[in-house]
Amino acid sequence: HAAAKVGGIEANIRSPFDFLHSNLSMDANVINSCVEAGVENFLYVGSSCMYPKDFRQPLLESDILAAPLEPTNEGYAIAKISGSKLCEYASTSFGLNYKTIIPSNLYGPGDNFNPGSSHLLASVIRKVHIASQSNASEIEVWGRGTVRREFTYVSDLAQWVVSLHGKISDLPAVLNLGIGIDYSIDEFYLEAMKVIGYEVPLRHDLSKPEGMKAKLMDSSLAREEHGWSPSTNLSEGIEKTYKWFLKNQDANARV
Repeated sequence: HAAAKVGGIEANIRSPFDFLHSNLSMDANVINSCVEAGVENFLYVGSSCMYPKDFRQPLLESDILAAPLEPTNEGYAIAKISGSKLCEYASTSFGLNYKTIIPSNLYGPGDNFNPGSSHLLASVIRKVHIASQSNASEIEVWGRGTVRREFTYVSDLAQWVVSLHGKISDLPAVLNLGIGIDYSIDEFYLEAMKVIGYEVPLRHDLSKPEGMKAKLMDSSLAREEHGWSPSTNLSEGIEKTYKWFLKNQDANARV
């Protein structure tokens, strides 16, 4: 179950009610319907937003609910935690295999490049592209550019999920899935500029929110016991994503 109302920090700040209500309703309906229909195996896609604000690094699965959440995405986080708990309770109450995976932030072909709702890396790629097309002398970055994020290429996750066929029962209740490396916001911009071939200074708007300082996850359990081995590095992933962006009329229409 990967469906969700999602968005970047701007969208989460703008519509906390919608992010909480829509995701709570969606997850409750889907999970309860599966229980009632006798679905035995169920994989719920959680979010690294489920983890506490500015907690230890890297984050362990046991850290969920250990401290307060990040206010800028609290509504979404509460909904995802609730969905995960519904899965846990379905498993323990009815003998089902309802498990939660928590991917890091994801990116890749098919991403949302809408400036009002996109996640960080899609937004970075779009902004660098627009700067290159308009011959801009600088690119604006929200905040200091020092907060760190972990991004995993979406195809690496998809291939691993496919490999789970018939093995969901082997998973723990909650499992982290990240590439194991995080980068600063500035580093994402610098890498995107390198791939796109347009390098200009970054201008930091310190009045804008930044969110959590870091949320690198510990994915050692997935690597050591469940065959998790993402292989796409940041440069390669940005290049593939940008090629998709350039070729897709839908993506360009949202610029």
